[in-house]
Amino acid sequence: MSDYQTITVEPVTPRIGAMISGVNLSGDLGNQQFQEIHDALMRHEVIFFRDQHMTLDQHKAFGALFGQLDVHPGSPGPEGHPEILVIHADENSNHVAGDSWHSDVSCIAEPPIGSILHLNTIPEGGGGDTLFASAGAAYDALSDTLKAFLEPLTAIHAGEQVYRGRYKHQGIDDSGKTYPESEHPVVRTHPVSGRKSLYVNETFTTRIPQLAQKESDAILKLLCDHIKLPQFQVRFKWQKNSVAFWDNRSVQHHAMWDYFPEVRSGYRVTVKGDKPA
Repeated sequence: MSDYQTITVEPVTPRIGAMISGVNLSGDLGNQQFQEIHDALMRHEVIFFRDQHMTLDQHKAFGALFGQLDVHPGSPGPEGHPEILVIHADENSNHVAGDSWHSDVSCIAEPPIGSILHLNTIPEGGGGDTLFASAGAAYDALSDTLKAFLEPLTAIHAGEQVYRGRYKHQGIDDSGKTYPESEHPVVRTHPVSGRKSLYVNETFTTRIPQLAQKESDAILKLLCDHIKLPQFQVRFKWQKNSVAFWDNRSVQHHAMWDYFPEVRSGYRVTVKGDKPA
C-alpha cells in the first residue's frame, strides 16, 4: 500500500488481518519502520509475518518496542525469561492454550495491549490454525438499540475457572494462589483509534453485575456468539517461524486443536496495557 515506505502490507480480509513483509523482526527497526508496523496493527488489528528467526531475547526486544512486557499470572516462562509464555502441545497434552475464544488475560486490571506469538514447530499434517475475530466489527454490526443498552454495562472477568490447576504438568502447585478478577466495560473504546468494540469473551467473562443472572447469561451468550460470526474473522495458517501480532483491545482469537498427537510449539510475549475505558 502506498501509505507504507519500509514494509509491504497486504490485507487478508476487508475487516481484519494483514500480511507484512519486507522486515526482519530480529534486527534493529528504525523509527519509521516501527511506526509503520504500529500503524498497520492499528488499521488491521492483527498482522502476520513469515520466515522470522528470533531468539527469546530478540522476541522480547521486539515486543518491548511497543511497551513494557507482562508476566503471565499462571504459567512460568523458561528460566531467565519470565516474560515469555511457552505455547506447546504434543501427544501428552490434555488441553492447549487458547482453544476457546478469548482476549488474552482479560481478567487482570490492565489487560495486555497486544500479544506476539512466534511458532517454530507446526504440525506436520497441517492444522493448528488460529482464528481471529474483530470485536470492533462485531460492535459496529449491532443495532443502535442494543448498543445503547450495552453502553453503561460492565462485566466481570475472572481467572479462577481458567487457570486453577491448569499448570500442574509444569510442576505448579497453585493451591494457595489467588487468581485475578476484574471488572471492565462491556463496550470499550480503543485508546488510539477511538473505535468502540465489544469486550466480553467466553473464556474469562463470567457475568454482567447490573443484570440478573439469567439475563446476564443470555446477553453474554448473545454477544459471544455474535463475535464468533465468520464475517468478522480471519483465519491464519501457520508456517514454521511465522509470527502473529494481535491487538487484544479489539481482537479475540481461538487456537484450533485439530492436530493431536502432533507437535505445535513456540513462544509468546504480551505487552502491558491499561485499564479499559
